[in-house]
Amino acid sequence: MAEDEGITVKKSENFSEWYIQAIIKSEFFDYGDISGTTIFRPEGYFIWERIHDYVDSLFKEAGVTNTYFPLLIPKKFLEKEKEHIEGFSPEVAWVTKAGQSKLEEELAIRPTSETIMYPAFSRWIRSWRDLPYRYNQWNNVIRWEFKHPTPLLRNREFLWNEGHSVFADEESANLEKDQILGIYEKTITDLLCLKGIKGQKTESEKFAGGLASFSFEFLLPDGKTVQGPDFHHDGTNFAKAFDITFLNREGEKTYVYQNTYAISTRMIGVLLAVHGDDKGLVVPPGLSRYEVVIVPIFNEKTKGEVLEYAFKIRDELRVKFRVYLDDRVEYTPGWKYNHWELKGIPVRIEIGAREVKSSKLTYVRRDTMEKGTLNATDVGNEIGNIIEMINANLLKRSTEFLYSHIKKTNEITQIRDIIAQGNIVQVHWCGSSACEDKIKEVSGGKSTNIPFDSSAGPDSICINCGNKAKFVVNFGRSY
Repeated sequence: MAEDEGITVKKSENFSEWYIQAIIKSEFFDYGDISGTTIFRPEGYFIWERIHDYVDSLFKEAGVTNTYFPLLIPKKFLEKEKEHIEGFSPEVAWVTKAGQSKLEEELAIRPTSETIMYPAFSRWIRSWRDLPYRYNQWNNVIRWEFKHPTPLLRNREFLWNEGHSVFADEESANLEKDQILGIYEKTITDLLCLKGIKGQKTESEKFAGGLASFSFEFLLPDGKTVQGPDFHHDGTNFAKAFDITFLNREGEKTYVYQNTYAISTRMIGVLLAVHGDDKGLVVPPGLSRYEVVIVPIFNEKTKGEVLEYAFKIRDELRVKFRVYLDDRVEYTPGWKYNHWELKGIPVRIEIGAREVKSSKLTYVRRDTMEKGTLNATDVGNEIGNIIEMINANLLKRSTEFLYSHIKKTNEITQIRDIIAQGNIVQVHWCGSSACEDKIKEVSGGKSTNIPFDSSAGPDSICINCGNKAKFVVNFGRSY
């Protein structure tokens, strides 16, 4: 591999440049011609297909049904929900002309779909017998507010799921939260091999138009936080704005209760940033286009027997795994090693004349670069064991990285320095917006969420005002 085809900077020394080189040189992604857009090349899009299919299957098991609503939203719909449009209006891209003709009404390109879906819900829902609605759509959205996009992490266009649920009562709506967050958590840990902080957003950071927001938060190697999948309990806010009512069991007209939730392609950026190393990407096995790459090593004398044996091993592995046999003769084995390491393929198998004679196979694990041998007679089971170890190791490393960078303090003067050192800072907080604003000012960051696994003790005091603390809250710099 030529020098300019590999990563030329160390991840620990220049993360931003490393990240761009890793996702571009691996041929997973490329820049779109419009700032803030990203091209998903086949291996990059494969990751999203796997996330989509995994989450979608869990949604369907939970009783969520897929649907699709239009991309364009009439301006009058956005204006129906003042709090909602105030939250999103800086991000909205507008269609104002068709050809040379000015449209009678401006059309928004969806930043999210509440305002195009809920007028239909208002028409369709009549009785308690119609509920619940548990709809989801997979689509793209446009948000245009920021000036410095980062591929996948801060895009103007991205892909996601939009879950929109409607219930007859608040208790049923609230019960959905743990189920959906559980689906996202399973996806994050089992498929992406990541650890995130699950918790509730503060009032100032919650979804515009919602009553309460819940999220998974992640820390990247550059010390910045990224919000992952989230869930919002919207109460009756949208129901009142869009007149979504029904007749309850007592024959009374009442408003519905609603939830919304999403996971987006941002998570691809998170997993590549967290797992990658100086050689390039490290892709969890469940997300890799190929789980195993076979590299035959031969000369003119051994070519026939090596390739015959390599194809035999490939066919055996194909029963369980996604396998690619790289028998290209125009590239050297060394070039191929570097090429597939850059792409993060979980397992490489090397087959030469020695392996043919011994019925052993040489393998290399991408996560550790550990080299070893396995029995060709039981290759399927042995590769399965290696993949399980890779999954476990990636999750372990992600967990250790996250928790080693969560620092606690009771001194407000220490917060900025802790964050500047690439950490999340965890503090006690009374719950007031004035104190949150002060901590933001002092820290140079913002609150990420209130972790579910932490709580303020009876003697805890707010780091800013000194009054009794109600919460433990995390702060950090974010994308």
